[in-house]
Amino acid sequence: MAASERYQWRRDKDGTGVWEHRGKVAVAGVGHSPVDRRWDEVSMDKTLGAYSILACHKAMDEAGVSPDQIDGVICCDSHIAGGSGGSASQWAPRPYFAPPYDSELGLTLVNAQWLIDQLHLPNVTFAPTGVPTISEMVGMAAQAVGDGQCHTCLVIYPTGNLEGRYRRGGENADDYARGARQWTAPWGNHGGNDFINIFPHNQYCLKYGGRHDDVAPFVINQHRNGLLTPWGYNASHNMPQLTIEDYLASRFVLNPLRLWDCDRPVNASACYLFTTAERARDMRQKPVYVLNHAQHNFKQRSTQADLDEIEDWTDRAAKRMYEGAGLGPADVDIFNPYDGYSIMAQFFLEGFQWHGVKRGDAFAFYKGDIRVEGPHPFCSSGGNLGTGRCRTAMYTDSIEQLRGTAGARQVKVRAETALAAFTTPSSGGWIMFGKEPT
Repeated sequence: MAASERYQWRRDKDGTGVWEHRGKVAVAGVGHSPVDRRWDEVSMDKTLGAYSILACHKAMDEAGVSPDQIDGVICCDSHIAGGSGGSASQWAPRPYFAPPYDSELGLTLVNAQWLIDQLHLPNVTFAPTGVPTISEMVGMAAQAVGDGQCHTCLVIYPTGNLEGRYRRGGENADDYARGARQWTAPWGNHGGNDFINIFPHNQYCLKYGGRHDDVAPFVINQHRNGLLTPWGYNASHNMPQLTIEDYLASRFVLNPLRLWDCDRPVNASACYLFTTAERARDMRQKPVYVLNHAQHNFKQRSTQADLDEIEDWTDRAAKRMYEGAGLGPADVDIFNPYDGYSIMAQFFLEGFQWHGVKRGDAFAFYKGDIRVEGPHPFCSSGGNLGTGRCRTAMYTDSIEQLRGTAGARQVKVRAETALAAFTTPSSGGWIMFGKEPT
């Protein structure tokens, strides 16, 4: 199939109303590879390709689906340490490997066609190219299944990491920040992202009161939840539980952002199997239904977004999601926002008003009982801070909580709806799951 832009699948406008396929699309399979710090560039059973194949097999096995039943494959073309286009392809120096390798596919890169060939999927008719990242991929899959573009679709999200190469190519390899980058990314791409998040965070502290270290209870709880996620990096590598002393003693990455406020780049892959609600009834696993999906790409006024803009953006994103699902804040049981930097989470928490949290309330909320056993099990997945920068924990945990299969992370409160995202305040997307189709 041609580039994804030709298929009009996005729900990225205000006032779109209830999603026309609400409850008619389901997730029936989930698969995760192991999570490594990085690929050692030697072990062929631990390449990004091998891990993606493994994740696909796990998702299909969980659903009880055979390769000939798959007719859709959506795979992200951008894998952090390199990609097939866009800025990500310039984040690392290329080529990585000398002959006899004539392609990086299967080593550090994966795309839909490569997976179709490796998995021997004979009936795929929907395999878009140029697809975006996981927050939008799940929305594309839900819309495609609902629209009849395909009926059983694999969504694969690989995240690669090689030593010394993460975001270290293209403009980031220059000795100087040129053009607009001298204002938006003076320390390179990653430093720019840190700075862009810090500015509104500091405004938040000035406006509502509190200090940066008031996020510590949230960060520590994310690590605790991560240790309850068996496939995640922290749990599978026997990371010790983070303490308040550890957090406060950690070095600054960019003041006031501490080391533990940032997620850890990893090498891993995950897969989700989307299908119609009707087909899901006959599959091996209890389905979880999609109640809405929405995307956003808000434009900022200048080179630096401020607090007013971010609060407006998160308010609008919340309104789109609630309107499309026909639900409100009081109806959301599981809430798994993105936490690539700890200081993002407060904006999502307050924008979506989960458990009644209003603007300026986040720090006080963090000091309460946000454990999975407690009354406010915020970000029960452990997110990226607790599992590594897989960007998929939020989706997997939401599905498992509604199934009742989250194990030690299983919340004690009602678990009938879940809201999940990998998104920044300015761009990305959200998805709402339901235990039942209505």
